[in-house]
Amino acid sequence: MADRVYLDWNATTPLRAEARAAIAAALDLVGNPSSIHAEGRAARGMVEQARAAVAAAIGAEARSVVFTSGGTEANTLALMPGLRIGSQPSEQLVNSAIEHASVLAGGRFAPEHIDTVRVTRDGVVDLDHLRSLLAGRPPALVSVMLANNETGALQPVTDIGGIVHAAGGVLHVDAVQAFGKITFNINDLGADLVSLSAHKIGGPKGVGALVLGSNLAGLAPLLRGGGQELGRRAGTENVAGIAGFGAAVAAAIPAMAADMSRIEKLRNRLETGLRQTQGSEGGIVIAESAPRLANTTLFAVPGLRAETAVIGFDLAGIAVSSGSACSSGKVRSSHVLEAMGFGPELAQSAIRISLGWSSSETDIDRCLQAWRKLAGNLTKRDHETELERF
Repeated sequence: MADRVYLDWNATTPLRAEARAAIAAALDLVGNPSSIHAEGRAARGMVEQARAAVAAAIGAEARSVVFTSGGTEANTLALMPGLRIGSQPSEQLVNSAIEHASVLAGGRFAPEHIDTVRVTRDGVVDLDHLRSLLAGRPPALVSVMLANNETGALQPVTDIGGIVHAAGGVLHVDAVQAFGKITFNINDLGADLVSLSAHKIGGPKGVGALVLGSNLAGLAPLLRGGGQELGRRAGTENVAGIAGFGAAVAAAIPAMAADMSRIEKLRNRLETGLRQTQGSEGGIVIAESAPRLANTTLFAVPGLRAETAVIGFDLAGIAVSSGSACSSGKVRSSHVLEAMGFGPELAQSAIRISLGWSSSETDIDRCLQAWRKLAGNLTKRDHETELERF
């Protein structure tokens, strides 16, 4: 596997050395973080150190960080009726059409209390449509991701926060894909809840956080029992995972600006090469005209089967994806592209290539070399025979 090229960083990232060391140290601790003896206090110290690191990274208070099993649980915990900033609780959920599956599932809202806001052709939330959905109605909980996991498009969350709060509502921001790639502050965003995940920034899989704004009220736990996490999530904390999360944050945030500047240059070179390759006629970079994450390219060529191309790349030693990696390994038409107004042919042909801190010029060279072999060959008409050549 050493000769493989990993270009699926939006799905998950390699474990940082700092996170690995923190996990190992935590695994050597015997204490339960709820115990008051020395062993328990040592475990508690690791949890609280990580909590402070996560909070500081987005300008929140440490006591507002609720550790979870990941981004999906954080989103589900956030999506509940009754959340409020003022005196009137939210009764309706409004989410965008391009949200992660865990948000589209609606959390604890009944289906009849969920509305969907449109997005533009660039994959950006339609602010006028959002205003119309909120006008003249009881306060709503609005859930919008900061950066789309497939296209990398950044959402105008600060503007959205102003619209939501003017209507008396609450704003939840799924920042799982944005965290560690762009700088943001929970207060500047106008967010009342923010979801994060460790494995997108070099931490371990299976740990995340929901960060609460200082004025939020009404949150009820999904898991009840021992009263951990200040009564907001029961169950003994995953000390090793949380320690790894905190260490990954401490390593990632200071290096972020330099990493993303270098990565953006690699991405631009990649996109130029994809377009210039023979057989890429008609190919487009999705959401190219919108502000995007520096590391993300979603490239589509009409007639190309994404599933076949992903397999072809894999056989060439390169890991890419067809979009979200959260569908049990299945390759299916992108709901994000459909929401953006692209037809089924293009929605089924998009390849996502995402870079990270160790991505190199050599990785881009290998990716483009593989693409030159694949482009023009892998089509709906002949994809089965072409696969036999690899």
